[in-house]
Amino acid sequence: MIEPDSILGMLGGGQLGRMFALAAADMGYQVWVFDPNEHSPAGEVSARHIQANYDDYQAREEFGKACAVVTTEFENIPSNTLEYLQAYCEVCPNPNSVNVAQNRIREKSFVNDLGIPTSKFIAVNSQEDLNNTEHMCWPCIIKTAEFGYDGKGQHVVADSDAALRAFQSFGEVPCILEERINLQCEISVVLGRNKQGEVCFFPVARNEHKNGILHISSVPAKVPLELQTYACEIAQRIAEQLDYIGIMTVEYFVDQDNQLMVNEIAPRVHNSGHYSMDACHISQFEQQVRMICDWTPADTQNYCAVAMVNILGDAWKDDKFPSAVLFNDVNVTLHLYGKSGAKPSRKMGHFNVVADNVDDALRHAQNVYKKMMSES
Repeated sequence: MIEPDSILGMLGGGQLGRMFALAAADMGYQVWVFDPNEHSPAGEVSARHIQANYDDYQAREEFGKACAVVTTEFENIPSNTLEYLQAYCEVCPNPNSVNVAQNRIREKSFVNDLGIPTSKFIAVNSQEDLNNTEHMCWPCIIKTAEFGYDGKGQHVVADSDAALRAFQSFGEVPCILEERINLQCEISVVLGRNKQGEVCFFPVARNEHKNGILHISSVPAKVPLELQTYACEIAQRIAEQLDYIGIMTVEYFVDQDNQLMVNEIAPRVHNSGHYSMDACHISQFEQQVRMICDWTPADTQNYCAVAMVNILGDAWKDDKFPSAVLFNDVNVTLHLYGKSGAKPSRKMGHFNVVADNVDDALRHAQNVYKKMMSES
């Protein structure tokens, strides 16, 4: 077990790293952040920010020698960086887990190989691959295999000709073509696993998106309990197969027939788990510290209903944020990420609304959101 006062390394300096660093500091740990950006939300609140590119050998060596364990806050860290750091310290999650999750083709193939359902898909590595789509049901979604997030790097396409045009617009980088699901809703499972193989689950969240970006997550999820149990079982199978250590999130589609399909694996804490900061006995960030330091998982039970709403840069007007709307509401907790330069569609923070039941939490959260946007 890694004791307090040890140095924990965070690859990536965004908001997820920031909230991890704050949680770790409260638990008695130091956090060193490794991120190439001069101004990083995580670096601002950490014991040290090493500003260097991920392929900087000297900086990586210094980082690896100082840290007892290194973790990540996003999946696009080069796998060779993780492998390099393994020579100096523990790396959680392991490089293979990140390698699988950072490429949609590898990810869905891995899940299917476990006998777990996903939407039907084909890998698109060349224009010729789009000549073999006769078994696909249109419309479909074409996505870049790597680096897409928050709706970026993807298009809905009505036929193979439209898919070809989209593929060309992406620069003909490797892509994946997926059938669109007759969607009922989306849910996610945030799972923790330590080196002893102990597994814990945060309550399943139901998620709604706007323009490809998560808008609101709510707990308890309004889906059948047996479906939630099955989602947790699938997440555990994936984590065990990957020998995953840390916090992992699995996102799912639920179709109109209540069939569950894996959408994505995130090898990290997740936007849809932010509700845990104000509605559970422990946050996903505190649990992340516990898992990579090999402590026993803490109780993840929620003690109230909650709705989490993302705050995008669209809420700023003339560089001002209408904070009074949120601070004057006793059932709302605001979390801002310390980012400079609010831009449309950029995640700048989130707020949580707690209530006795999820319908009240959702209703209140939606009203607060509307008021916030009307004053921005």
